[in-house]
Amino acid sequence: MIKEFREFIARGNVIDLAVGIIIGAAFTSIVNSVVEDLINPILGLLTGGIDFTNKYIVLSGTVPDGASLAAARNSGAAIFAYGSFLMAVLNFLIIAWAVFLLVKVVNRLQRAALRQKVEEPAPAGPTQEELLAQIRDLLADRATMADYPLPRP
Repeated sequence: MIKEFREFIARGNVIDLAVGIIIGAAFTSIVNSVVEDLINPILGLLTGGIDFTNKYIVLSGTVPDGASLAAARNSGAAIFAYGSFLMAVLNFLIIAWAVFLLVKVVNRLQRAALRQKVEEPAPAGPTQEELLAQIRDLLADRATMADYPLPRP
């Protein structure tokens, strides 16, 4: 069983998956920072700090007016918390947009690196005239060798 486990872990797919998960976790922190530290403050400034998280409708039961969502949930009333859902959807869209922009930047950098690699001059080889001269010299050597055939045993 230990041998099978070692073989399983040593497979390329498992290692690739582990690396992907680790990179994904690191990338998640970058995306979260972009969203929380850069995008959300700008959106808050543009929207006047609107936060839908505490918006809800009481379906049944009683909740004091102006109570927070947490207080409404603790009161035991049936709550339709549409604000939390709207904020989750909005956060998802913001994160998806941030990931899209980051992937777009990475793709642009990769294309630029590839373009730069392609634009590098190829090593200079012999010119067409030099190649023709080499062929001529080889043919001349072959013709000279034909004038002096090797004796047959």
